[in-house]
Amino acid sequence: MHDTVRNAGLQQDGDGIDPRIVAALRQGSMTIEEALQQERLRLEREFGLTPRKGHWTRPEERPFKRSERESTTVLFGGLTWKHERLIQANLHRLGYTTAYLPAPDVKAFETGKEFCNNGLCNPTYFTVGNLLSFLQQQEKEGLSRQDIIERYVFFTAGACGPCRFGMYEAEYRLALRNAGYEGFRVLILQQHGGLDQSEGNAGLEMNLDFTLGIINAFIMGDLLNDMAYKLRPYERETGSTDRALQLALEHAAAAIERTPVFRLPEKWKTVPGLRSTHRGIENVGKFFRQLFGGEFVGLMRECREIYSRVRVDRLRVRPVVKITGEFWAQTTEGDGNFRMFDFLEQEGAEVMIEPIAPWLMYLLHQEKQSMRDRRFLDVPRDTPLFARVRPALCSAGRYLRKWTLLTLAEKLYKREYAKLRRVFDDIPQAMPDQYLFQKIAHPYYHSRIEGGEGHLEVAKNIYYTREKLCHMVLSLKPFGCLPSTQSDGVQTAVVAHHEDIIYLPVETSGEGEINAQSRVQMTLNDARERAKEEFRNILDTVSVSEEEIRTEMRRRPELEDPFLRLPGSAAGTAARFAQLVAQLHTGGKH
Repeated sequence: MHDTVRNAGLQQDGDGIDPRIVAALRQGSMTIEEALQQERLRLEREFGLTPRKGHWTRPEERPFKRSERESTTVLFGGLTWKHERLIQANLHRLGYTTAYLPAPDVKAFETGKEFCNNGLCNPTYFTVGNLLSFLQQQEKEGLSRQDIIERYVFFTAGACGPCRFGMYEAEYRLALRNAGYEGFRVLILQQHGGLDQSEGNAGLEMNLDFTLGIINAFIMGDLLNDMAYKLRPYERETGSTDRALQLALEHAAAAIERTPVFRLPEKWKTVPGLRSTHRGIENVGKFFRQLFGGEFVGLMRECREIYSRVRVDRLRVRPVVKITGEFWAQTTEGDGNFRMFDFLEQEGAEVMIEPIAPWLMYLLHQEKQSMRDRRFLDVPRDTPLFARVRPALCSAGRYLRKWTLLTLAEKLYKREYAKLRRVFDDIPQAMPDQYLFQKIAHPYYHSRIEGGEGHLEVAKNIYYTREKLCHMVLSLKPFGCLPSTQSDGVQTAVVAHHEDIIYLPVETSGEGEINAQSRVQMTLNDARERAKEEFRNILDTVSVSEEEIRTEMRRRPELEDPFLRLPGSAAGTAARFAQLVAQLHTGGKH
């Protein structure tokens, strides 16, 4: 039988098999099973598929070194252009050369699908496709691929947990290799564990200056962005809000770049007793400057002055739509979520965006809860009771120390956000209470389930409707996002138990824009009717007509002030504005 198979299968030598194996088969010195095994090993070696012995280890990647900092541009993206511009300004201030990528479009999505594996969620396709489009454009402008690999690195976020996001770092590198950029460096900032680089000679240092700069960029970007979304639907002059936003962002970025980095005088380093402690003293000075310095407060006052030139007409009845969902899909402002924010505003809605700064508070909160659940697990259980006393006391001390540090971080972070928010008369959204969100969501969605937004989608749906902060909740998430799919299943019970909720989940996939926007339009009609009904009820309650409000507005130009404080007993801006004008009309005090 072997002779028959051998003669039938080896009539030609051009079938790609190693000629030595062919010769051995013809001579009868090797069986077919042995030949197949030899050929399999040869192909595995040729294509780099040789099985590894022992545990799998991540492939070594050329690090980004401090000595390369001046000649290397750090690329980043994935947030709004407002936050990215401020992050860029902070990195420039620290001596980095940076560039943020434009908002990814459908072309970037298609590029990502071309070079990535199948079955990924669209944030990966958009992110890596956007990066590849940028690199390909640099190549068209004359840079060689080797120059691109040497001159650029990409800095992005990573994660772990049930979401596939934890594996996308490898997908980024695979796509870069498939596109011909083998060796391009990708720096990953993990939610747990910091930057994935050795600290000794790292080109991108996660030091205190870097961390405080990112936090300040998040807070200031949130406040300026939120103000723009609150004013744009009511602006009297079309485009005035966007012009103010652009001017304020550039003014803030330029001021940040001019702000010197706090350093102790060099001579202090030579003082006996300070040589080993000067870094700690310097960090204390940086914290003190952050907490009690007035640079950023003064800067936000200057941005407020820019916004104050916008004139608004708040008597336009518009439904308020709260955005929730998966972090990337609810944040991006391009094709990644079907340009949903622009679409909602074109449909006559006021968009209540989801700020980025609360995400860091959520991570602190989850770390505290996880630490609380694990306390005393390091105390041995198989020893006598008296032998456990010392380990238990040591464990309690470690827990108390870390709990204190995390609690202090929460309070200081919330303080910094509130401090800058007060400059805008507390009009932008407040920092949400994570413990309240946990309490609200826990009966429906266990607050220890991590991944994505966890229990937050459920909590926000209930909270923002119950507190009359919006008329409709729109949850944006990528197609096939596991954590969001879990919360969507729970939302059925939430909506059944809270009949006043108008909730719509929309999955984004890079395609199907018309279908998604059509679904939003239909649900938005219900929210629009609710806003109109609310406005009519307020007019009936305060016994003031719309015409009387218009008359009062003509008499009082200050009612067009963008920083006018409104009562908070209704969701709609027009309804709250009517309440305020009614007080003024009847001689009441605001």
